[in-house]
Amino acid sequence: MTQYETIAAELRRRIKAGELKPGDRVPSTRALVRDFGVAMATATKALQALQAERLVHPSPGVGTVVGPPPRTTRRVEQPELNRDEVVRMGIAIADAEGLAALSMRRIASELGVSTMALYRYVGGKDVLVVQMVDTAIGEFPLGTSPDDWREAIAMVARVHWAAYRRHLWLASAISLSRPQLVPRLLPHTDAVLRALRGFEKSSALSAMISLFAYVRGLALVMEAEAQAEQDTGVTADEWVTEQADKLGAMIAMGNLPAFRELLADGFDYEYDLDKLFEFGLDVFLDGLATRLR
Repeated sequence: MTQYETIAAELRRRIKAGELKPGDRVPSTRALVRDFGVAMATATKALQALQAERLVHPSPGVGTVVGPPPRTTRRVEQPELNRDEVVRMGIAIADAEGLAALSMRRIASELGVSTMALYRYVGGKDVLVVQMVDTAIGEFPLGTSPDDWREAIAMVARVHWAAYRRHLWLASAISLSRPQLVPRLLPHTDAVLRALRGFEKSSALSAMISLFAYVRGLALVMEAEAQAEQDTGVTADEWVTEQADKLGAMIAMGNLPAFRELLADGFDYEYDLDKLFEFGLDVFLDGLATRLR
């Protein structure tokens, strides 16, 4: 029996035993991920299997509930929406479950409208994601740019770090190779370029891209760790503890003197991403200062 079939079987048992009664909300995909230690896609597939059996159905604004979907004998009036409501719902889903859980069908279900109705407001998923990025970045205004070039660049980097921390999906939604046209991101780029006016134009552009790549790259670690913890139920600290003996054995067997010196005397490293971000930012700015001189 596959993982999704195991979950579906357990929920089916609860429904037939009366533990989950008609109208009761069944565990969300996020709860199933936590309780069964599976990926989000597996939890989603389990609920879809029960929907196909008409044992459960999605209820807008509530979640998935026990019972077959209600019959409709007349056309249901579609509630009035606006683009901001659709975008905000997309952000709420991505914040809770990641971009992988985001679909036009899922948003439509949550808002109680037909999937096709959404296209009047956002045009499609790719367009929606760009609008979500624009809205999420808009929550973090830059303010007045400092006169000192280092402080000006650091301000933009920290604003992006804060945005990535609040919205873990944001880093993977932004492309550096094919950058989307996001209106609220342009002032951030402009602020960095203004701070780099002392550089030759090509170097300034390379420095700007490198800065955003550094912050985004470290933010992707946060998203990956959150997904790994959700899938396995094991925290980063717990994982490191589990691997410690294996790492020690590998170092002892290999020609790795630097590793042995590093771990001598019970050295313990505090893996704090916020501190790592600030350390890397200082190194980056120190390197730019050397280039500028």
